[in-house]
Amino acid sequence: MSKLFSSYKLKNMELKNRIVMPPMCMYSADNDGNPKDWHLIHYTTRAVGGTGLIILEATGVEPRGRISENDLGIWKDEQIDGLKRIVDACKVHGAKVGVQLGHAGRKSEAFSEPSIAPSPIAYSDDYRMPLEMTKEDIKTVVAAFKEAARRADLAGFDTIELHAAHGYLISEFLSPLTNHRTDEYGGEDKNRVRFLKEVLQAVKSVWPVEKPIIVRVSCDDFAEGGNHDVDMANMLNMVKEEGIDLVNVSAGGVVNVVPKVYPGYMITYAETIKNVTGLPVMAGGLITSPALAEEIVHNNRADLVFLGRELLRNPYWPLGAAKELREDYIWPKQYQRAK
Repeated sequence: MSKLFSSYKLKNMELKNRIVMPPMCMYSADNDGNPKDWHLIHYTTRAVGGTGLIILEATGVEPRGRISENDLGIWKDEQIDGLKRIVDACKVHGAKVGVQLGHAGRKSEAFSEPSIAPSPIAYSDDYRMPLEMTKEDIKTVVAAFKEAARRADLAGFDTIELHAAHGYLISEFLSPLTNHRTDEYGGEDKNRVRFLKEVLQAVKSVWPVEKPIIVRVSCDDFAEGGNHDVDMANMLNMVKEEGIDLVNVSAGGVVNVVPKVYPGYMITYAETIKNVTGLPVMAGGLITSPALAEEIVHNNRADLVFLGRELLRNPYWPLGAAKELREDYIWPKQYQRAK
């Protein structure tokens, strides 16, 4: 049997396979952060196509935390019903569903709101100079993540993912390239990870204990003086007891550097995180081949494999992958004649 198509259980969430659709912004919400029919069709199609876990795009925990003016939002109760509609539709087709709780920090282009960051350092000349966060700002954002987690549970999500990657707010605290603070939130590793720790503690206080919490991190800043995989693993070890059940391993986005990429280029980072922390990991990076995805999970290099662009191109990738791997996978009954 193909391991890629074996089930996987994380707390009370049991996936029918190891294939994950990671968060990918659609920039298609209305100006109040509500999903449109596009989101319902987009996500449900991947559920029909056989994806085991679907994680909704970065969803702002407060208006100034959006990457764009048209990001999904989860900062008020009125946004719950629209998200629940997507969750319910995907579950009908056998997928489990998560949501990425995010705050863009200095990379926010929601220009109707101020941009905030741990330190007043712009991402590039094309971005605004952010305001340095006060202690009160930090408390406000931590509380926003907590309330977002509460709403995510009410919407029926099976898991939540904290976006601590790609140079967005939590990631900005983690990296020495973007965190130049001299208080208890800056400096050495144990201080830079403090903000993530406080977010985890707040989220854990309202998120059901039987549901898993995922954290997505960037394991290489691709710049001198930045974090690398061992640095990130060590920081995760400092906070993993606060409720991290699985790590979504990514890289880059902290500074304006374009790395060299190739299929599976982040898998070695995932191996480091898995080996050093002992936590389950999700990994990917330009993966298109079913054989490569199978190799990664078969050899325990990662527990789950995410496919981003490939699932945008082909929402039915899991069905074709099953055929290539000679797995007798159950197709939707409506599509049986094409199997």
